[in-house]
Amino acid sequence: MARVVFVHGVGKQYLSEDSLARDIVPELLGGIRLAGGPVPDPTEVGVAFYGDLFRPSGTRARDVSDYDATDVETDDEFELLMLWWTAAAELDPNVPGPNETGTRGPAGWALSQSMRIKLVRAALDALTGASFLQGVTDRMLIGDLKQMTTYFADETVRGEAQRRLATHIGPETQVIVAHSLGSVVAYETLCTAAQADRDIPMLVTLGSPLGMGSLVLDRLRPAARNRTAVWPKPLRRWTNIADDTDIVAMVRELRPAFGSRVNDLRVNNGTKMHGAIRYLTATETGSAITAGLRKGDEPTRCDT
Repeated sequence: MARVVFVHGVGKQYLSEDSLARDIVPELLGGIRLAGGPVPDPTEVGVAFYGDLFRPSGTRARDVSDYDATDVETDDEFELLMLWWTAAAELDPNVPGPNETGTRGPAGWALSQSMRIKLVRAALDALTGASFLQGVTDRMLIGDLKQMTTYFADETVRGEAQRRLATHIGPETQVIVAHSLGSVVAYETLCTAAQADRDIPMLVTLGSPLGMGSLVLDRLRPAARNRTAVWPKPLRRWTNIADDTDIVAMVRELRPAFGSRVNDLRVNNGTKMHGAIRYLTATETGSAITAGLRKGDEPTRCDT
């Protein structure tokens, strides 16, 4: 078990727990050092890995490199892409929005297949042209869409991702750091009955989509009521960190939905607005992890 556990986001299907740890652990520790905190030993940081659950299987399976506009197939994938497009257009004046394509709101409309593909192509072109998405390809965007929506649609993936995180959480665990989709995995795992007796001083979420209404918040387990989510029983405090241009974390403040113990902070990640490493090296992240480690050293628990 580890004092700090990191949970990754989408797009890691060709990595392993070990290869991800080689990149992530030094940056996580470096962020703590930049924030002036006591740096744990690298052996005290664990990585919960579930990326291989999204890896194509079989010789005929489609890979991300093969994706094109026709591969945005489900309503959820289409709606999420439209939301990302709308958010990007609001953030970058050089990104043409959906309104400029001749429709006021494509998501949810009854569209012909040809019109839908046309809108997908326009969205991908607009997103890959955004200044804060440099280096991101349309194939990568489609792959990320599919992983985000598959988590909620595939019970096997959902359950196994949570199980893998749970194996890293023990009596020594003081901080869970969760990036992107990993924040959903972390939240749902901490809400399970198996974790109810744990004492986790801090959850740090980075670039989290948890606040997205119908596509994420309304699909959480346990279910949110009137867009008010359940507080995970083992958790004392929660720091949520988002870049102002991170379209994945388009609802940047989680406090309204998840409660007053959430501390919402903003950072600037430059052109890699959603990058895990950019988040981890922010002093805000290092400070939040440090606060969790120090809380974990206190003899009594405070739930107020």
